[in-house]
Amino acid sequence: MPRSKRSKLVSLTKVSKKTKEHKNAMMTELQANAEKWRYCWLFEVGSMRNSHLKTVRKLWKDTARMFFGRGAVMAKALGTSVAEEHRLGLSKLATQIKGQVGLFFTDTEPQEVIEWFADFQQPDFARAGNRATRTVTLPEGPVLRHHSDPPEPFPHNEEPQLRKLGLTTSMVKGVPTLTAPHKLCEKGKVLTSEQAQLLKLTGLKMVTFRVGLIARWDSTTGEVVQIEGGGIPVDEKAAEGSDDEDDAEMSE
Repeated sequence: MPRSKRSKLVSLTKVSKKTKEHKNAMMTELQANAEKWRYCWLFEVGSMRNSHLKTVRKLWKDTARMFFGRGAVMAKALGTSVAEEHRLGLSKLATQIKGQVGLFFTDTEPQEVIEWFADFQQPDFARAGNRATRTVTLPEGPVLRHHSDPPEPFPHNEEPQLRKLGLTTSMVKGVPTLTAPHKLCEKGKVLTSEQAQLLKLTGLKMVTFRVGLIARWDSTTGEVVQIEGGGIPVDEKAAEGSDDEDDAEMSE
């Protein structure tokens, strides 16, 4: 007799147990890294993109370990009070873990870390909810895609999608064409989903992924130093969330 394909009930106690074990494993891993490396940096991300965060992790794979997400787990692993802290001074870092932040463990000298992250910035496409960083007006004539140099016109089969997103186009010699200039977005205003999609389709990048260093813990002294001007402005963090299922759990 073939096995039934109907949904089966799963005991919630089993799910909770597995989740608890997973959290404990992550805490153990974090604490092991706190014992291994000299420095632990608290950081946040502007215009979060998992692909860029993975690039950072790959470039530092031999000289650092990075954790991102699950702030409550990270804070508990470090210890949020003097009595609970895993190592001297870590509670001063743990109490600053709020929102979408991460931990970066390394032995690399602080100035080198600061300079590296200040230099690592990756342009990317804006999302709905971001504020436009500049005014973009599409000129009269063929609608162009800026993914290549020189830009190329959209193919005829994409004209219905352009019209659906708000462009008033017509077909001229098989090319989607604007009969008048079209203001796609205005600087300082929040982007709609249609505007964000049009910016992506036309290849116009408007945000920049970057890592902002907030504070640094030194294992040799137990001191925590705040990084002046190292955080990410609120408007760069707005409307940015996970773009990959990996962020449902703490990534490392």
